[in-house]
Amino acid sequence: MSVLGACKKDFLGQIPDDALAIEDVFQKDDLTRAFLANVYSNIRSETDHSGENVPWEGLSDEMDVTYVNYPMFTMNTNWTKATTNYNYWDFYYKAIRNASYFIQNANSDNNKITDPALLAKWRAEARMLRAYFYFMLLRQYGPFVMMPEVPIAPDATIEEFSLPRSSYDECVNYIVSEIDKAYPDLQEPKQDIPTGDYNRMNKGIALGVKSRLLLYAASPLVNGNTDYADFKNLDGKQLINQSYDVSKWKKAADAAKALIDLNVYALYKEPLANTGGVYNPAVSLKNVFLSNWNSESIMVKASDVTPYDQNGAPRPAGGWSSWGPTQSAVDSYFMANGLPPITGYNGDGSPIINPASGYTESGTTATATSNYAAGASMMYVNREPRFYVAISFNQSKWINAAGGTQANPLVLLMYYGGASGGYTGANWSKTGYSTRKLASPSTSLLAPVTISPRFEIKMRLAEIYLNYVEALNEYNPGHSDILTYLNMVRERAGIPQYGGGAGQITPPSDMRAAIRQERRVELAFENFRFFDTRRWKIAEQVENGPFYGMNATNGTNNTDFQKRTVFETRVFTKKHYFWNILQSELNRDKKLVGNPWW
Repeated sequence: MSVLGACKKDFLGQIPDDALAIEDVFQKDDLTRAFLANVYSNIRSETDHSGENVPWEGLSDEMDVTYVNYPMFTMNTNWTKATTNYNYWDFYYKAIRNASYFIQNANSDNNKITDPALLAKWRAEARMLRAYFYFMLLRQYGPFVMMPEVPIAPDATIEEFSLPRSSYDECVNYIVSEIDKAYPDLQEPKQDIPTGDYNRMNKGIALGVKSRLLLYAASPLVNGNTDYADFKNLDGKQLINQSYDVSKWKKAADAAKALIDLNVYALYKEPLANTGGVYNPAVSLKNVFLSNWNSESIMVKASDVTPYDQNGAPRPAGGWSSWGPTQSAVDSYFMANGLPPITGYNGDGSPIINPASGYTESGTTATATSNYAAGASMMYVNREPRFYVAISFNQSKWINAAGGTQANPLVLLMYYGGASGGYTGANWSKTGYSTRKLASPSTSLLAPVTISPRFEIKMRLAEIYLNYVEALNEYNPGHSDILTYLNMVRERAGIPQYGGGAGQITPPSDMRAAIRQERRVELAFENFRFFDTRRWKIAEQVENGPFYGMNATNGTNNTDFQKRTVFETRVFTKKHYFWNILQSELNRDKKLVGNPWW
């Protein structure tokens, strides 16, 4: 198994339905390995935000997926209980069942060939995988049905299959206990790199999953949210706690710090040649996703990364420009001086500009840089390195020679009728922006097509730092570690740190808002924003109503294009905080209650 999910045997896609078949599988070393590989294969790839693949970005306030025939377009305006798209309830319960079979049967009683210590390690991996799958259910649907340790027989009656949901807190405690149970037998992080097995479930991944889980569990959506006062099982059991508990933030902070204190991982910084260790922030921020097995990677998966390149590249470079960052996502990036350019919005959607930042939307620049051509809007001048790494904008320069040359790269013209803008076909961004963060400059989408191989990054150290400071700020504001670790993220990003020292800027008075903005920028387009706006309980504000971009549909030149314009009006109500459970699932389990307001 070279990386998570890299191996899958079709014949193990279904659990054997008789004892003899189970015995046959687990008596043999190679079949035992293959069965575990099949359990690993249930870790879903989340690289493609289009079609029926994964919805998190297209249903968040940071991206528009341009195609109106894709399910998320309808879901952003008319998501009903009957909507079947992206429902993973059944998928994850099958994965949980497979993991449970492995835990029950991969032992020395059945397998006399494999080393018992190795079998114990594999069972720990399966237990960790099962905990991960339960967390995937929890983050999407809320409280789940906890299955018996011994899987229910496939021919069980509906009464035997009918189990109630556990409370959210019980679900969290169970996942934590399973992670803790697996932890001692998991391999150390970054072990066995020569064999390609370094990213099997290991102690680093275990602590990372626990960090993310406990951060979500401490957040306002499920920590004393009285909106869910009536969310109960049929017997009256309360499923979301009704009292705020600040100690949950401490548990989240402690979990993140435990991973940090392993001292195994480090923020990726790529030194410039012949500089004695000086690094380039933009190159480092780009290559953290392109350099395999780098110091920051905690959990990765071998996935098809073509969507990163295809949907982010402009048409003249062979791409589709189909993942369009929203204007609010663009506005969230800091200026080069480390200050936020926008502090809020007026009722008409116009921005409240931070005068201290130096940001302006008036005029164009006469100076070309490596990031943009002369004539680019002042909106895009003097922004931080992460902005130029992540966002393609009108008159920005493409990341390689495709459509141009190395010396004179393609300049993106994103107005309607521009070479990279709107036309009568479908492949153009309705927001006037496209994502370039995860696209590789080594990929060629023009003949001969070559996709630069790299892994999907599912967890990295920057997230853990941000998990830590968010949780720490909620239960112990003013703790010195808040600025220490927040500044580590900012320093790598190439912007001024917070503090009173030379070159630093005054820490913001609203540290919660500052941490959330840093998180939004650092983790943009990595499938976090969907869950963050929900757990913070702000999605009703930020994902409901008019969505802005540039005037990509009607602006036919640079001047007319460069205007904030509504491209879509979305609908988000309380029911959307947790996913709809399909009626077919409710019919199969007579004790299963659906999520509120669906």
